[in-house]
Amino acid sequence: MTLPGGIPAGTSDDAALAFAAGQGDAKAFEKLVEKYQARIYRFAFGMVKDRDDAWDIAQETFLRAHVALPGFRGRSAFSTWLYRIAANLSLDGRRRRQREEALRNSRDAEVEVAMGPLSAALAGPHKQALRRELLDKLDEALESLPPIHRAILLLREVDGLSYEELANVLEIPKGTVMSRLFNARLRFQRKLRAYLAVDGEIVLKNED
Repeated sequence: MTLPGGIPAGTSDDAALAFAAGQGDAKAFEKLVEKYQARIYRFAFGMVKDRDDAWDIAQETFLRAHVALPGFRGRSAFSTWLYRIAANLSLDGRRRRQREEALRNSRDAEVEVAMGPLSAALAGPHKQALRRELLDKLDEALESLPPIHRAILLLREVDGLSYEELANVLEIPKGTVMSRLFNARLRFQRKLRAYLAVDGEIVLKNED
């Protein structure tokens, strides 16, 4: 059974909007953008760590979705379908940034060696410094993960996707989702082991 406009009966609100947008309903598409724009931006920023790049990815995600919506059949949730586009674009953007950074780093390496290690001149209130360093370490730990582990952690822990949704977004079996998420969490924990609390106090150690 279908509703007017060819929309299957029992269709979710998102899917109904997606079907309508695919048939040229501009207001339906605007509603989808309003609902998901911040979420897609947040995910993209978590992947590429650059605000401008994240906005570009978010915009490109919706541009591609708009082009592809006439072919949307609702076999997966609209959110899953949209996140899949964003994940692919984010991984591509991350690889591009890594190539650019590698080129910059090769040019800057001699300057960094000449400067040598900086002294602890960044003095400030002790607790504030610890908090800042811990946040830096959290960011470094996330940044150090392979893109596939970084993506699955962000989608699960930040965006709250279920295991089934993760399987659909990343196009992998559910069993692979579970093992990949376990490995991502384990890697993340290992990166932070030297910086986590002992008897309620934050301990920060030199990595060397």
